[in-house]
Order: sequence, then structure tokens, then C-alpha cells
Amino acid sequence: IDGTTFDLPDTKANVEAFGKSANAAFPKARLLTLMECGTHAHLAAALGGGVGKGSGERSLVKELMRHLEPGMLLILDAGFYGFDLWRTAQATGAQLLWRLGEGTELATVATLPDGSYTALVFAPRVPRRERTRLAAAARAGEPVPAERARLVRVVEYEVDNRGEKDKKELICLITTLTNHAEHPAPLLAHTYHSRWEHEQGIGQVKTHLRGSGTVLRSKSPQLVRQEIHGYLLTHYALTALMCRAADAAGIEPARVKFARTVRVVRRRVTDPAAFSP
Repeated sequence: IDGTTFDLPDTKANVEAFGKSANAAFPKARLLTLMECGTHAHLAAALGGGVGKGSGERSLVKELMRHLEPGMLLILDAGFYGFDLWRTAQATGAQLLWRLGEGTELATVATLPDGSYTALVFAPRVPRRERTRLAAAARAGEPVPAERARLVRVVEYEVDNRGEKDKKELICLITTLTNHAEHPAPLLAHTYHSRWEHEQGIGQVKTHLRGSGTVLRSKSPQLVRQEIHGYLLTHYALTALMCRAADAAGIEPARVKFARTVRVVRRRVTDPAAFSP
């Protein structure tokens, strides 16, 4: 799951529905999608305002939780983590691999052979004394109340800091995949970075379908929602076509170029011979 924004026509209705920053030229709509990394197919979407109360990604992401199901692995960046959201996502049966930002307390339970470790994450209002007691119980192999704390596996590693030369950035991931033999830490670290595929999937919608830097056409909130979902439906149909073509050729879907697919389809649908009278 990740998000983006769309510039909208500067109409009174759009400003009231989606909000507009004081110094901005246009109101903005915010879009979050649940995307399949291997195909870039957007499976579900949540749409809201670009500014104002309830417009942040952490508010919209809650709408996407109902689309999770067993067999999925949900990858989320650091800005999304919250104990209640983790509980909601875990209850769907999906596996989770989320990055933690600074400030989230972890209580180590056990160190694993691959360098990862199990730990407890706590509900926001659990007192310090209770956290200490819960951690001790977990180390002794005792169950802990799910509404107070959750056992997770932690994978930590360093990457080159893109801002300063010769400095490293610590990446801290938590996951529900606790079996280190089946899911070794290096594999989880590599899997987390496939999250960047979402940026490519959004780019396909905004650049190849809509057009780079283009303001949406719709001047009313209802039509804005229809226009954005129209782009998403078109993108989904194109990725489905790409997957079928890849299966027929015996290759990975990622090897089928999206821009070329768009050009081929556009030529086909504008060819009068493609439609019977």
C-alpha cells in the first residue's frame, strides 16, 4: 500500500470536497491503493482529500484493510505503523512486513540464528511496569494478551544513506513471518524493497495514462472520483492483458513493457477495422 495525489480543477466544489493548501494552485485528491508488486495491478483503492482533517495516508489506509486476505504479504513503509492498525491487518489472515520509524518501543524476547529476533510491540497506553511484566512472560514462553502486546519478528539492517556520504541508514522491519528457516532475514530485507514497485505502478497511471503534470478534467467531486477510478480500471485491464501475454510467452509479467502495451492497445482501439459495423 502506498499513495499519491492528483491536482484537480480549481472549482468551489472540488475545494470544499478535497481541500486546498493556502499557497497551492490547485486542490488535491489523495489516493491510496493496494497493489500487487509482481504485476503492478491495483487491487483496491481509497480516495480522500489532499489536505485537512482525515486526509492523511494513515486515515485512508484503514479503508483498505478489508481487502486483505490469507496468502497476501502486506508491505508498508514507516509512516503507517500503529498498534491498532497492525492488529486489524493481522486479523485478516494476511502476513505483514512493515518498516518501523523511530520512537516505537520494542522489547526483545529471543535472538534467532539468522540475526533477527522476536520482540513485543505494545498498545499505546500500556504502562511501563506492565510492559516489563509482559516482556518477562513472553521470554518465559507464556502467552501475552493480544490487546496489550503482540509478538513480532524484527529484521534490522543498514543501507547507504542517500543524503550523506559514508553514512548508513538503519532499516528496522517487523513481520508476522516468525519462522527464520522458512523466511531468512536477507530474503525479507530484499522483499521489503519490492515496495518501490508501487511507485512504478502509480507512475504508469499518472504518466502513461493520464499524462505527466496534467490536471484532472473533472470539475465536481463525483466526477473526480469517477475519473480516478476510470484510470485505475483501465490500468487493471492493461495489467491483466500483460499477464496473459507473459503467461503465453512463458516469461515474467515484469518483462512486458507497460508503455508499449498502452501504445499497442491505443492503436488497436482507434483502428476502424477493429470493430464490426
